[in-house]
Amino acid sequence: MNPIVHNGYVQIIFRSIAVYFFIVIAIRIFGKKELAQLSVIDLVFILLISNAVQNAMVGEDTTLQGGLVAAAALFITNFILKKVLYKNKKIDELLEGKAILLIYKGELQQHNLEHAEISLEELEAAVREHGVQDIQNVDLAMLEADGNISVISNDFNDRSTKPMAAMGHRRKHKLRGRIGQN
Repeated sequence: MNPIVHNGYVQIIFRSIAVYFFIVIAIRIFGKKELAQLSVIDLVFILLISNAVQNAMVGEDTTLQGGLVAAAALFITNFILKKVLYKNKKIDELLEGKAILLIYKGELQQHNLEHAEISLEELEAAVREHGVQDIQNVDLAMLEADGNISVISNDFNDRSTKPMAAMGHRRKHKLRGRIGQN
């Protein structure tokens, strides 16, 4: 293989990894609630960001091989980072954040709502999506690290709300683990 081409691929790998970590850190800084509830504005933003960083990753190499090298670097970096986050809870908490208590036994946790920049209207909508009519009937509501709002109501045992029933086994386990830690 030509050393110039090989050096170009190494640059693509390093550029792709740098862009990957920049995007991860930027999403962490600018908030997690946007991840679970993409609006049209958020979708457009993501599409434009991906287009904006494309050249930063591949530079002038617009070949199929250059694109595949960048994609492979992203997949491998993502795989390794997920393994590191799974093994190291401190790094996981730093990058992913922790769940934030929003309602406890019908009482709003106003400071946490403000910290998470969640309006009362957004919280009320999330509560209704879980089949609970009133905040006072919520035993626990959490903004999860993935941006979803989970809700457990005092009549939780009598009714399985749609979002909870739709969760896979792994997601339920993850939710229970996070709630049990707080």
